Amino acid sequence: MTMMTYSLYSAFMLGMTGMILHRTHLLSALICLESMMLSLFITLSAWSFQTQSTLFTMAPMVLLTLSACGAGTGLAILVATTRAHGTDTMQNLNLLQC
Repeated sequence: MTMMTYSLYSAFMLGMTGMILHRTHLLSALICLESMMLSLFITLSAWSFQTQSTLFTMAPMVLLTLSACGAGTGLAILVATTRAHGTDTMQNLNLLQC
């Protein structure tokens, strides 16, 4: 395993660990999810560069686009939750309370 793949795997696992340990606020969960998506983007970009395949050159851009759409949706949920409940804790996201 090269140093680059080890560091990219470590970045993904660090984001996942942050998602598991710091899930009290929605904003911290969104930041950890975004770091996981960015490490996947860099990994996919490096993989398509190493293989020099023209078949997978658009895959990193599709992943980045879907990640940006997910981040926009997550921030919209954050704003709606903060306006409705006054806080962004994950306990307020229960669907049975709505």
